[in-house]
Amino acid sequence: MSSAIAFVHEQLTQTKKFPAFKAGDNITVNYKIIEGNKERIQSFKGDVIKKQGSGATATFTVRKISDGVGVERLFPFTSPNIDSIVLHKVGQVRRAKLFYQRERSGKSARIREKRMAVSAKKPAAAKA
Repeated sequence: MSSAIAFVHEQLTQTKKFPAFKAGDNITVNYKIIEGNKERIQSFKGDVIKKQGSGATATFTVRKISDGVGVERLFPFTSPNIDSIVLHKVGQVRRAKLFYQRERSGKSARIREKRMAVSAKKPAAAKA
């Protein structure tokens, strides 16, 4: 019975394609703000602190420092108000939940960027 309910729930909820990200990554979430009869897109750029849940109830938390004050915002993956997610840096962390970032500031709050191997393409030989 519960599998039938889950199947119908998955069919009714829309899922957008977002880039694969994890805790420690630096992303920008562009989401819709509705003020009266106007609608605009606002961006929230910060580090992903955690991802939790699965299916329709999955959420992720993004943290940024604004005017020296830490600001965290929780976003549901299935929210129709999320316009897009842009991945900037892939962080190298050892944990899935980065709550220790809340007590840190300055240089100790930095997250190392994961170094990616870049394949060098060989130049095409000139045809005679």
